Amino acid sequence: MHSQVHDTIAAVWRIESARIVATVARRVRDLGVAEELAQDALVAALERWPLDGPPDNPAAWLMTTARNRALDYLRHRQMAEARHEDLARDLEALEALTVPDFVDALDAARQDDIGDDLLRLIFTACHPILSTEARVALTLKLLGGLTTHEIARAYLVPEPTVAQRIVRAKRSLSQAKVPFEVPRGPALPERLPSVLEVVYLIFNEGYTATSGGDWMRPALCDEALRLGRTLAELAPNLAEVHGLVALMEIQASRLAARVDAQGQAILLADQNRARWDHLLIRRGLAALERSQALHQPVGNYRLQAEIAACHARAPSAQATDWARIAALYAELMRVAPSPVVELNRAVAVGMAQGPAAGLAVLDALLDDKALRHYHWLPAVQGDLLHKLGRMDEAREAFLRAAELAGNERERAVLLARAQAQP
Repeated sequence: MHSQVHDTIAAVWRIESARIVATVARRVRDLGVAEELAQDALVAALERWPLDGPPDNPAAWLMTTARNRALDYLRHRQMAEARHEDLARDLEALEALTVPDFVDALDAARQDDIGDDLLRLIFTACHPILSTEARVALTLKLLGGLTTHEIARAYLVPEPTVAQRIVRAKRSLSQAKVPFEVPRGPALPERLPSVLEVVYLIFNEGYTATSGGDWMRPALCDEALRLGRTLAELAPNLAEVHGLVALMEIQASRLAARVDAQGQAILLADQNRARWDHLLIRRGLAALERSQALHQPVGNYRLQAEIAACHARAPSAQATDWARIAALYAELMRVAPSPVVELNRAVAVGMAQGPAAGLAVLDALLDDKALRHYHWLPAVQGDLLHKLGRMDEAREAFLRAAELAGNERERAVLLARAQAQP
């Protein structure tokens, strides 16, 4: 019986924890304190529910308990800092917490088009004063509901390292007095890339793990998709948000086709497209249409989504519109230039115009320091050399790529390509 109750608590907490933390944080204006108060509500549930049974509305029970903990916190703070300059602000927050119905308290947060507590939480957890690693860990903890152990396991780093990142992140936000709010005016587009970057980093780590024995970690893809969909619901007028959702939906549609029965990696050209999830493709294409319909400047994620859509619409690798993809990568180089984008353009050019043309684009990247340890550079070089019949050079390139690969599944694919050269 107790184990069933604990399972219920864990399930409800996974779904509701972000909203609870966000609601409390808006009142106490400290992310670290908000998480502690939310955790107090969780502990109370673990103590009470096995004895009394789960309440009729578990989410409301947790929210109300956390709200009461916040009320107690503010009362004690009011007494301890009666002469503090922000007493008036505390009293205002205290008054807000006396709303009898917690749903009314939630609705009070929506004072503008994107004034949702969850949106405030996303922008706070992804604040640019934090390192990328800290933003990712804090976002997964607060918005994904993952434990420190789960985050450490997903990224193959020691659990104390993840714990320290999260603690330091919350301390940094508190010391910098980062407001718990959605940035306004010109600050919003300035901060949005930081938020989208974190969500996409989480997705990419799930889509192709940087290290370890698993090529993919689908749970991270699921978390990123959930975050992206939430962000799109809360900020429906931001085209790049829909662009990112479109990109992740379409990419995620291939997950089942990216490995064989033994877990070995299958590259895009060799995938069985019948195994692609066509519901996710339709969702992705719909999100892309929403992004396009907003008529905002074309951004990084929308362009990547349009590239992914070209693959999704093609019945086979051979039928793919590679000329269109090469043109999109050229546009992406204008919007968000990077050596990796240019490397992808080399692949598309090689498919559209022939391997010699692709190799000409790639040759300009061989001395780029940013790609010195990037295994896909020699991997692409090996593929183009193979198509040109330069087998010895191709073998050397594939071996070099395998040496650089951090993921065991990718390394196995590259070694097999090297061994297959005549």
